[in-house]
Amino acid sequence: MIAGHRPAATAEELMRSRYTAHVINDERYLHLTFQGTAHRPFVASGEAPPTKWTRLVIHRHEPGAKPDTATVEFSAYYEDQGVVGVLEEKAEFQRTNGAWIYTRALRQGPAPVRAAGPKVGRNDPCPCGSGKKHKQCCLRAA
Repeated sequence: MIAGHRPAATAEELMRSRYTAHVINDERYLHLTFQGTAHRPFVASGEAPPTKWTRLVIHRHEPGAKPDTATVEFSAYYEDQGVVGVLEEKAEFQRTNGAWIYTRALRQGPAPVRAAGPKVGRNDPCPCGSGKKHKQCCLRAA
């Protein structure tokens, strides 16, 4: 893909190839696979890459709300000036003329935490086992 032999078959495949392009500092490929710059002429920055990318973890790859769109949630680990960090993102991709392209970051940072079980209602029995309604027991204390 980076060499231009074939386009990415899925949004996840494009995400993995873009990560590889970051690792090897292929600015041209990153330019061509980002919707915001793909139609502009490429001009190399000539700057040395300050970040050493060490690992990519794909958490989720899902079809988008519209046809020919998809999202990829990932964590990209890096080292910069001796500091280890992680870039967490939910990215949006779009397929145009059969080729996937990175459009934008939908969310940066970790995914929101969701409750594991159903929400306890105000008039439900309190989950602490007191026998009182939730609003008269633990909800009041919160």
